[in-house]
Amino acid sequence: MTNETLVSLENVEVHFEEEKGLFDFGDPDVVRAVDGVSLDIEENDVVALVGESGCGKTTLGKTSIGLQRPTGGSVRYRGQDIWDAKDGRGDVDTPYDEIRRSLQIIHQDPGSSLNPNRRVMKILEAPLKRWQEEMSAGDRRREVLEMLERVGMTPPNDYAGRYPHQLSGGEQQRVALIRALLMDPDLILADEAISALDVSLRVEMMDLMLELQEQFDTSFVAVSHDLSNARYFASHGDGRIGVMYLGRLVEVGPPEQIINNPKHPYTKVLRWATPDLRAGADGGEPPVRKIDIPDPKNPPAGCRFHTRCPKAREACRGDTQPPAYQLSSDHKVACFREDDGHEYWSSSPLPGTDDDPDSTESDAASSVLD
Repeated sequence: MTNETLVSLENVEVHFEEEKGLFDFGDPDVVRAVDGVSLDIEENDVVALVGESGCGKTTLGKTSIGLQRPTGGSVRYRGQDIWDAKDGRGDVDTPYDEIRRSLQIIHQDPGSSLNPNRRVMKILEAPLKRWQEEMSAGDRRREVLEMLERVGMTPPNDYAGRYPHQLSGGEQQRVALIRALLMDPDLILADEAISALDVSLRVEMMDLMLELQEQFDTSFVAVSHDLSNARYFASHGDGRIGVMYLGRLVEVGPPEQIINNPKHPYTKVLRWATPDLRAGADGGEPPVRKIDIPDPKNPPAGCRFHTRCPKAREACRGDTQPPAYQLSSDHKVACFREDDGHEYWSSSPLPGTDDDPDSTESDAASSVLD
């Protein structure tokens, strides 16, 4: 992409210490929710993060908009380290308040983020009052009514006078989207923003988000457990899909490449597990040895997918994690198989893999996703 980098994540880590019981005096367990992820988000970009529950995609999304402080690495907004700005460290070129306004979120459950005691008009006037103090009350009202009409909530005066509980789930999500856009943001995190909607409404909501993206010149990071939704959103937004597994970004690239010619073995598992994407994919058993996901408090050494990967070899469980191999300008894969000269090719296949001469069949289950 030729646009300016908006948010840059470099070797980001987010590790959580789990709370111990009252009489548990041992060292706390550490969950490596995000573990060494680098990603650039451009202006007018669309990045859809997918993966199994607990893979770290929501944590990575929240870290990208400054809602989660990383325990390692850096997150920069237009070159300014977000947490340096918040803590007042060094020379701060971009104030933290400006960064927070520019990085917004819409949640899976919009009802929980909308004040149940305020009408829609008051909810939507709030960001205008804060960030556009010079705007008159009349102009604020006109702006809100225009936005309601733009997202299909007509007649707008009727919806403006309602409380959140008087709206459907799709209407609540539209109000949450309007509120984020009225901040005039550069980037919006859509955290499972369509997963609670009926299937018939999901495409409609994604189309609306992309239509408004063009009008407001904003970028989207969309978190989803559904690869088909990620494909639709990234394809129609001319964006990318990022595949996460146990805190690592294992593949990122254009949606048609990810769907039609995936390079990472885990991406192939996600495609197999998505019924409406399985046409044209390999048939038969799922391309995975085991259904059980390793404990994120104790992830495997080396490639974290090697305990389930049907192509794994001894080199995959060494001390080194696969780097992100650059296959093209916008396609990266973290798999040793992409390096023709790697010791992977001369090492022995692991028991139960496709290349294991003693293996007769996979012990994979018929479903791999939550």
